[in-house]
Amino acid sequence: MPVLAQIFAAAAAILHVVIFVFESVAWSKPSVWKRFGVASQADADVVRPMAFNQGFYNLFLAVGIVVGLIIGGDAGDAIVVFACLSIVGAAFVLATGGRKYFRPAVVQGITPVLALVFAAFA
Repeated sequence: MPVLAQIFAAAAAILHVVIFVFESVAWSKPSVWKRFGVASQADADVVRPMAFNQGFYNLFLAVGIVVGLIIGGDAGDAIVVFACLSIVGAAFVLATGGRKYFRPAVVQGITPVLALVFAAFA
């Protein structure tokens, strides 16, 4: 896998670890749940179990990328590509949620898309 593809994949992994921290570790802070468009503490409390679970999905995708980068070779590249495609798929689904989700979908999806593009031209 080309170095640029690895760099963008690693950036996607880092972003998804940050998202994990927001959703699964720091969710109780108003500054965090407000970033996700949650209007009140009561709503944040209701959404918390879903956010906690979703955060772990993001962490597992990041771990997949990191493990793939460490393993390297064809097997590692396949893991990185799978994790990046999964993130891009999730970004696409997020974008279908309405206009207000387009920007977060782009933020979530741009680095793995770039990783895949650079990997395709190896």
